[in-house]
Amino acid sequence: MQRHLVIMARAPRLGTVKRRLARDIGTVAAWRFYRGETASLLRRLSVDPRWLTWLAVTPDAALAGGGLWPFRGILVGQGPGDLGQRMGRLFAALPNGPLVIIGSDIPGITPSHVAGAFSALGRREWVIGPASDGGYWLVGARRVRGFTKPFEGVRWSSRHTLQDTLRNLGSERVELLGTLADVDDGEDYRHWRQAERRR
Repeated sequence: MQRHLVIMARAPRLGTVKRRLARDIGTVAAWRFYRGETASLLRRLSVDPRWLTWLAVTPDAALAGGGLWPFRGILVGQGPGDLGQRMGRLFAALPNGPLVIIGSDIPGITPSHVAGAFSALGRREWVIGPASDGGYWLVGARRVRGFTKPFEGVRWSSRHTLQDTLRNLGSERVELLGTLADVDDGEDYRHWRQAERRR
């Protein structure tokens, strides 16, 4: 079956992306980080022939702009609602086959991470990549049975996000991947800059 990778992104408009990070490093620097890292992520992942890449953008009005970033795949809107409602809609609406969703603010994601997630879906119904802040950088589903609603009541952008989702799914149905760090505030950004210099 066709594998589907969905990258969720916000239209890169100044002042609307990475607002927590912008409070620490400034609006322009946060915008530049977001735009650069999203473009880099799309270049790394959308050319891989092992999956079909979907770029799900918000707000939906950004679809009219078309070329926000160059990538190989299909552009769709996320639709209204909170993060759980938007992810749930993507899981339910996209064509059949294993589906993995990632955000665009985890600089460390590589094709091998995504391939590992699809491999995990050969063993379990769900796969989650935990983030160091209590959330997650990836969620995926095999989608072979009736789709459940794993995101109801999840406390988004909190240290409870992962645990709330695991409670909904039942941990025996989920394979956890390795933990990665996202870049949400100035301290995360400094760690990221230090890691970039060491490369």
